[in-house]
Amino acid sequence: MVQLCRNWVGPIRIAITLLGFRHSVYSAGTSPPFSCSSLGVRASEFVRHSVPFQCASVSGMPSMPSTPHTKARCPLYPGSEIHRFPVPDDKVKWETDWPQYKPVSYTAPSVLNKPVWADPEIGLFSPRFNALDGSVDRKSHEGEYKVQQGFPLNPRGRTGLTGRGLLGRWGPNHAADPIVTRWKRDSAGQRMLNPSSKLPVLQFVSIKRKDCGEWAIPGGMVDPGELVSLTLQREFSEEALNSLMADPQQREKLHERITRLFNSPGLEVYKGYVDDPRNTDNAWMETVAVNFHDETGDSVSELPLQAGDDAGQVSWVDIDSTLSLYASHSQFLETTAKKRHAHW
Repeated sequence: MVQLCRNWVGPIRIAITLLGFRHSVYSAGTSPPFSCSSLGVRASEFVRHSVPFQCASVSGMPSMPSTPHTKARCPLYPGSEIHRFPVPDDKVKWETDWPQYKPVSYTAPSVLNKPVWADPEIGLFSPRFNALDGSVDRKSHEGEYKVQQGFPLNPRGRTGLTGRGLLGRWGPNHAADPIVTRWKRDSAGQRMLNPSSKLPVLQFVSIKRKDCGEWAIPGGMVDPGELVSLTLQREFSEEALNSLMADPQQREKLHERITRLFNSPGLEVYKGYVDDPRNTDNAWMETVAVNFHDETGDSVSELPLQAGDDAGQVSWVDIDSTLSLYASHSQFLETTAKKRHAHW
């Protein structure tokens, strides 16, 4: 799955909102704070539904094909008083016959209010699942998923809840995560080695979330209409470098260096299903995590980082196995470090 991808861009648009950032098209007001560690990889533009969550002890790693999703079966659905129908591990797969399965049906009021980012209800339109449906990509990174009585089925199995919950799209809801890295260097410009592993140390741009104080990779929802590379570039500038606050001369300098970085080869770190607490039987999260590396240190490495909008802090952080990060970001960074032959 991990591969070098120079030309991986496609006709999809990123809006940095999974971390509660700007352009929150899915925003629907505010709620009590949630625990960042309880959330799966990215939520979507609806993440402004900040609510308490009851599965903080569940690992944030994206589930692999052989592992039943866990967050997607968490008893209390985020932002609601809705409890899922309990699904044991041995009943997750759709192939397992289970006549007693009676999932709860729930779609959040904010989705039913027909915002521009949400699909209509099934029956009011006829989506083309497993295909590019106009400008909406309804294909899954997991391959072809089943459609039963007009409703798409979660490729990882039962969740105990039908409908869309807080998700806007029926079927896959796509997200993406840009991981921007550089080599840690000493005052002489030489790569610094970890004393134990003797491997060079990577640093990544990390944003400290205001809502929970956890460090995270900036990322965003996939939306039709714009090349990933261009949108990642723009959103990274706005969120990590606060380019919206820069004067025209500074903006030009930022644009030049960011363009140079995002025109470089990207390393695809992860692509697939996300075990997210917002997932349902009929709607689920997927993501692509891509590493953009400043090898020579002359693109973004020298720029002063400045948090934008909802990011409390932004900093270059050493990549290390002891890091405690939001959701499954540690797994993404581990893969990045190993592919770059760096310390972990």
